Amino acid sequence: MNLHQFRFVQEAARRNLNLTEAAKALHTSQPGVSKAILDLEEELGVDIFARHGKRLKRITEPGQHVLKSIEVIMRELGNLKRIGEQFSAQDSGTLSIATTHTQARYVLPIPVARLRDAYPKVNISLHQATPQEVARMVIDEVADIGMATESLADYPELVTLPCYEWQHVLVLPGDHPLAHKERIGLDDLAHEALITYHPSFTGRGKIDHSFGARKLQPRIVLEAIDSDVIKTYVRLGLGIGIVAEMAMREDPVGDLAVRPVGHLFGQNVTRVAFKRGAYLRNFVYKFAELISERLSRELIAQAMSGQANDYEL
Repeated sequence: MNLHQFRFVQEAARRNLNLTEAAKALHTSQPGVSKAILDLEEELGVDIFARHGKRLKRITEPGQHVLKSIEVIMRELGNLKRIGEQFSAQDSGTLSIATTHTQARYVLPIPVARLRDAYPKVNISLHQATPQEVARMVIDEVADIGMATESLADYPELVTLPCYEWQHVLVLPGDHPLAHKERIGLDDLAHEALITYHPSFTGRGKIDHSFGARKLQPRIVLEAIDSDVIKTYVRLGLGIGIVAEMAMREDPVGDLAVRPVGHLFGQNVTRVAFKRGAYLRNFVYKFAELISERLSRELIAQAMSGQANDYEL
């Protein structure tokens, strides 16, 4: 048995048992992938996949155990590479970050700049994606660290830690009646044209839940993943915006009024994620510490060792 066989089995499982797609992802031929898997099954004496003709139909029970072992082997192989990189070049390499637009645009610029000051030989690779894609990139070792508000805690393959809390704010023209109302309620917003995030991003789930709990139907006229886009359409008069407070901290709002609405939609928690069992290089720890003062190297190491209890904010 060899690592190529392990990679082929793992990729076949990831690609929903589609050997053609697995072969494309691995830059090889479909017959080569099929033969390598058959050879491994023959050597192990078990069927990893049940077949109908030449097509893979499902993962067998012994196949599930084989996949778990392959996952451990491939993870440790990645760790060996990182250990070699760590000790052969302590202050260089690439930090790969997977995150959402809001974090990349409003939260990470200063930590990234400070990391570059501390490790000038480290290159930064920034991947912007949906929260689900962020989780998958960390699991697949495309990224060293992931950062998002939604979804990360839902994956057992990840170790996640809270960074900071934040709330939504209303963004509206300065002459809008709600800009001067003492306390804004959900009933007030239910009658307005609203511009806010796509359902998968930046705490949108809490917005929907709050309206649903009151049996109110919000009139959302535009959805976006970019807070700057939301503000642009507010300025054009399409409606009032609901954005993350981070998006307004350095914005010269000028003609726009900003009203906090945490009392309506609750607090949100942004989290960082690492692949469970991964070996983290020094600059990964340093970057996490730059993101949040809560994320000490000691805390992360404790969580990665499986000794985490409850690190909720």
